[in-house]
Amino acid sequence: MKRTVLLLVAIVLAVFAVKGQGMTQEERAAIVKQFEDTKANLLKEVNGLSDAQMKFKPAPDRWSVADCLEHITVSEKGLFGMEQQAMAQPANPEKRKEIKVTDEVLTQMIADRSKKAKAPEQIQPKGSFSTTAEAIQAFTEQRDKIIDYVKNTNDDVRNHVADMPMGSPMDAYQILILVATHSNRHTQQIQEVKADAAFPQQ
Repeated sequence: MKRTVLLLVAIVLAVFAVKGQGMTQEERAAIVKQFEDTKANLLKEVNGLSDAQMKFKPAPDRWSVADCLEHITVSEKGLFGMEQQAMAQPANPEKRKEIKVTDEVLTQMIADRSKKAKAPEQIQPKGSFSTTAEAIQAFTEQRDKIIDYVKNTNDDVRNHVADMPMGSPMDAYQILILVATHSNRHTQQIQEVKADAAFPQQ
């Protein structure tokens, strides 16, 4: 009996050695909250807007609310794809020493609207959604897919490090932070559009 118990313990330990430990409870709670809060904040800003309000641009070279929502949705799909691609590769914890930013600094940097950046061509808005409802549905379905993942995954997100297009490598957990914080950045942009003096009243 004792031998059987020891064998089972050994098997369990071997499985964890292969799969890694996944997120800590604190990490999981933090990232789930970040995704749920940023989802709620974005939907609060766009729900109930008319077509005129969605399409209003403060200037010809500025984005509309519809543009921001499309960009968020397309970007999240791409970034989450990067996270999943990182997880599909062998763990590379030795690469962690190349990570230049902490979770906290990453969150602050992406949310900081005082520093503007031009989005790459492939994720610039192109009027892909014909209606507000269609855009909101696309965002919600994509975000809910990510939330389901972060709530349930046992992926070892800290020991899979990926080279990112913007420079410094990030671990898979930080890519998830990037997804959530990026939407916060553009929710602030939506608030700026709505605060414009010429924003339609209805």
